[in-house]
Amino acid sequence: MSGLLAGKRGLIMGVANDRSIAWGIARAMHEAGAELAFTYQGEAFGSRLKPLAESVGSDFMVDVDVTDDDSLDAAFYQLGARWPTIDFLIHAIAFSDKSELTGRFLNTSRANFKHSMDISAYSFIEVARRAHPLMIANGGCLLTLTYQGSNRVVPSYNVMGVAKAALESATRYLANDLGPEGIRVNAISPGPMKTLAGAAIGGARKTYKHTDQNAPMRANATLEAVGATAVYLASDGGACTTGEIIRVDGGFHVLGMPQAENL
Repeated sequence: MSGLLAGKRGLIMGVANDRSIAWGIARAMHEAGAELAFTYQGEAFGSRLKPLAESVGSDFMVDVDVTDDDSLDAAFYQLGARWPTIDFLIHAIAFSDKSELTGRFLNTSRANFKHSMDISAYSFIEVARRAHPLMIANGGCLLTLTYQGSNRVVPSYNVMGVAKAALESATRYLANDLGPEGIRVNAISPGPMKTLAGAAIGGARKTYKHTDQNAPMRANATLEAVGATAVYLASDGGACTTGEIIRVDGGFHVLGMPQAENL
């Protein structure tokens, strides 16, 4: 992948720690030659992010709350002041109250439904709107992260499944809006991964084990595989790919039943 993103620069949103999917993408993009900027929310996440950002040669970090228009405006103003154009943006942001990621979807609260949709789906639209002026001159790539709980029932994924379905639909509509200006919009859908966010979902360990045992590749997704996929999509090789949900899940999505030995 060396050199595929040489001369390109972009923003990574959503690194929580060194096991984050966003960090796997950032590391792969750095190794491919890209210059990176990062966002975080709050001092605690900022302190975790700083050494990671420095390890990939980045000194640009900005605190942003994606539910606050003023915060988003300030972050993208700072980004535009630093770089008049960007080539890619990674949106790896999602949230639900942990207490509603167990039990029955039927018990989803109105407040958490609205909050989850705002952060996990609507924020991508807000981010795309602000990234658009920075990409309009040369085109670019917007990438978000989803999961197959958007279109198939996954125990305890609950409201996040609905939010990811909205995110995937937004990806297609944004792809159509922005395509004439050379801006591609895609989503990567990894299988279950051992991240901070993934651990919040009820029964996560059983989900990891089930995927390991039954996916055609007999393995969960890796940060390296997801990162390499993001590099491809952001590179010139991805120039004609937009509106897609790219699955990086060892083939798990093709199954109708577990493998025979696990029935």
